[in-house]
Amino acid sequence: MTEKSRRVYVKSFGCPTNLADGELMAGCLSEAGYNIVKRIEDADFIVYNTCAVKTPTENRMIEILRKAPSDKRLIVTGCLPLINFERINTEVKFDGVLGPAAGSKILKVVHKVGRGERVILMEKNLKPSLSLPKIPTNRVVGIIPINYGCLGSCSYCCVLFARGRLRSHQIDAVVERVKRDLTSGVKEIWFTSQDTACYGKDIGVSLADLLMEACKVEGEFFVRVGMMTPNYTLEILDDLIQAYKNEKVFKFLHLPVQSGDHEVLRRMNRLYAVEDFRKIIHSFRKEIPEITIATDVICGFPGESQEAFERTIQLIKEIQPDVVNISKFFPRPNTPAGKMKPFVHPREVKKRSKRLAELSKKISYERNKGWMNWEGKLLIDEEGKKPSSWIGRNLAYKPMVIRTDEFLLGKFLNVHVVDVFPTYLKAEIMR
Repeated sequence: MTEKSRRVYVKSFGCPTNLADGELMAGCLSEAGYNIVKRIEDADFIVYNTCAVKTPTENRMIEILRKAPSDKRLIVTGCLPLINFERINTEVKFDGVLGPAAGSKILKVVHKVGRGERVILMEKNLKPSLSLPKIPTNRVVGIIPINYGCLGSCSYCCVLFARGRLRSHQIDAVVERVKRDLTSGVKEIWFTSQDTACYGKDIGVSLADLLMEACKVEGEFFVRVGMMTPNYTLEILDDLIQAYKNEKVFKFLHLPVQSGDHEVLRRMNRLYAVEDFRKIIHSFRKEIPEITIATDVICGFPGESQEAFERTIQLIKEIQPDVVNISKFFPRPNTPAGKMKPFVHPREVKKRSKRLAELSKKISYERNKGWMNWEGKLLIDEEGKKPSSWIGRNLAYKPMVIRTDEFLLGKFLNVHVVDVFPTYLKAEIMR
């Protein structure tokens, strides 16, 4: 293989864990002598690191894969191969396929594909070392998968087939990765997984233990904790709240409730009650009043009556979360929910989703009004979509937009909030 033919384009889709997997694959390829390029046109190999959590996402992935240039060698990795390999095999012209969390395994596949082989490597339950090299998608943000897999068995979830059961990294390995990322210029650490609350249950430690150790690392940085299920959060609630009080931890709690109805939760095989969700939210708000609450809701789950949906509406009105991520139910391959009856008519699902979205937008706007005239520290962690705009996060992970021609990425600033919107705050730098 010539030097010219060692150019690889790596693109990841989906959750932060998948983004982290893509960063590791790019890092391993780069260290092995491959040139990671930013444009498909410049590549010899295309590595698409796919997501397939929902049906529309899977359809989008298949369309992207089918449109890959025929003069490039296409390698498909991520969750889609283990969730629905049949579609890839029948609808996509590929050169290599491997599952998620590939890490250094990508080297073997790219090498063999480069020799003209067609490779299918469907290994499961991988756990790439946190010491592997990586090429970050955002030089300010260090994404660290603290565990792979989970302990759940949600009836609608197909990710379990791809990600498997719980496999946690040791605390010292995570802390070492934190130190390494900070040395490279990172200012914001994301602890991510399919369920961060179950972290460590397989190795005798907890998420609270990890947070307390990570916050001992010297330097000015924030830690964002990813999604956690209510049942495992409840088990470590007091210790977790104490860990969250550390100034280095973003006051941001992503706690999916999925439904406000007990029977729907039972059919989803979500192993908690609505009261458990309430208790966690109330406990966090009592101790950390400024905390940002994000939750997830599935509209139109099989058997969700109008009364059940109304209970979800009432729960959202009561809890007043800052963010509600709304999903319409779609049956996924080989899941129990895919065989459940009765299905809610798509028109009704759309209607419920729209109603919940309108309610959530109104609540978000009212919550954001409480930040008007706030003054404090902000970390600029991404460039805005508009020219001369920057997006930063404050202690509660509230997104704030600043407009200036200055280059601000990675800077800590003192700001003043001057306007509020449903999805973000507008701030100005305090001189």
